[in-house]
Amino acid sequence: MTLKIYFIRHGETTFSQTGGYCGSLDPDLTPAGHEMAQAFADAYQTIPWAAIYCSPMRRTIATAQPICEATGIEMQLREGLKEIHYGLWEGQTNELVMQHYSTDYVRWLTEPAWNPPTEGETAVQIASRASLVIAEIEQKYPDGNVLVVSHKATIRVLLCSLLGIDLGRYRDRIDMPAASVSVIQFDVHGPMLQKLGDRSYMSATLRDRPGT
Repeated sequence: MTLKIYFIRHGETTFSQTGGYCGSLDPDLTPAGHEMAQAFADAYQTIPWAAIYCSPMRRTIATAQPICEATGIEMQLREGLKEIHYGLWEGQTNELVMQHYSTDYVRWLTEPAWNPPTEGETAVQIASRASLVIAEIEQKYPDGNVLVVSHKATIRVLLCSLLGIDLGRYRDRIDMPAASVSVIQFDVHGPMLQKLGDRSYMSATLRDRPGT
């Protein structure tokens, strides 16, 4: 056996519907988001999970809860799995950010690895904290299946880091819809991407909902 990490982004929130900046803000899932979490649990509960790691935000905990209840596995909360901190952009729309923080916004769009949202976090900082969680998982669970419940930017940054993709391109190279599943297998040749942004487990009604 080898280690296989399943990454799932949290289910739908009002911010994932509208595209507003939500990093350190802590909204719950929408009713559809809770349906996504339950659909994931129904589809994936038969996998022999070794552990479930989760960001300590309401939307990620709510996404992990059904699979934890179905399997009897207690979620392990890790600060390193939190979403990007958007600083002064939190709760704002693209239009407002462009209007009030245009210079920082252009720099962030051009090179988010080293340029943060105003008073926020860079991709390099996200990778530094989140990679510590992955290192912990690799040490504790060299074999088996581990679920990581996290956020859009954080998962995309982690995938770039694991796959050798420039961190500055995480927003341009990888999409991550709400409640989508990505899988990385670790073997002798290093991390291999086996699944990216998959939502085939949920109903067409949930898959077709608009959002980011």
